[in-house]
Amino acid sequence: MVNFEKYYVYTILSLKDFDIYTGITTDLKNRIQEHMRGVVSYSKIRIPFKLIHYEYFINLNDARRRQMFLKTNVGRSQLKESLKKTLASKTYMPYKILNRRHL
Repeated sequence: MVNFEKYYVYTILSLKDFDIYTGITTDLKNRIQEHMRGVVSYSKIRIPFKLIHYEYFINLNDARRRQMFLKTNVGRSQLKESLKKTLASKTYMPYKILNRRHL
């Protein structure tokens, strides 16, 4: 039996400044939690986040190539184009402002 490792290339959206970040991991759930806790240096000033895209690979080299492409200007533009409605809709907001005093 062949045991394949799992590699995820993922993109998260900062709900604070609406910046996107693309990374790679073998444990997607744990990595997103690390971002939410501010363990990842990129995350510290951009919490909270929403996972908006991920891809699954069984080969690390393929995953790394995809991650590097998505971090290029062309790759980032293609990703934003494919997520255009998600990024424009604001339906990914995890909370509503209930009291204007807290603005």
